[in-house]
Amino acid sequence: MSRSAAIARTTAETTIRIRLELDGRGEHAIATGIPFLDHMLAQVARHGHFDLAVEATGDLEVDCHHTVEDLGIALGDAVSQALGDKAGIVRYGAARVPMDESLASAVVDLSGRPYLVLQAPQLAGERIGDFDAGLVREFLQALTNHLRANLHVQIEYGQNAHHMVEAVFKALGRALDQATGLDARVAGVIPSTKGSLA
Repeated sequence: MSRSAAIARTTAETTIRIRLELDGRGEHAIATGIPFLDHMLAQVARHGHFDLAVEATGDLEVDCHHTVEDLGIALGDAVSQALGDKAGIVRYGAARVPMDESLASAVVDLSGRPYLVLQAPQLAGERIGDFDAGLVREFLQALTNHLRANLHVQIEYGQNAHHMVEAVFKALGRALDQATGLDARVAGVIPSTKGSLA
């Protein structure tokens, strides 16, 4: 049974279409109008082994904020839709990823309770080309809220903002790959003593 989703989200500020296959090969086609974000979403797909197609247009003449946030919303909705009732999933995932001088970690629980902890003071005031590194928080908050996940992300150390953010997105992909994976030992079972991860 395919664990896939197709999301279309249109507002006065953005138009977004996402196709996602959780059990993929990391193939991706991403066009958001924000080249650095395209690069980061490609990291999530490749290292999460998700097949991901993203098309987005937004009011980039204002700034990137609306597009970045709405992409987090749409991707969270897509992963949530593809997971269905979450029966048989591992639920938890964790990864630590280096990128040259930088090290970042991501730990996720697909609990049904959205909560983000982001420890990344190194990104304050940083820009990566035209990209405001502060928007990483906006993306992760929107993703967390719509995936209804508990996500803890930490940049442990680093100097280059590009490297630090790339390590975050690679770790996110790997952690999501683990958490969304299926465990044959609990096939068909909701991984919670409550019997629900809604």
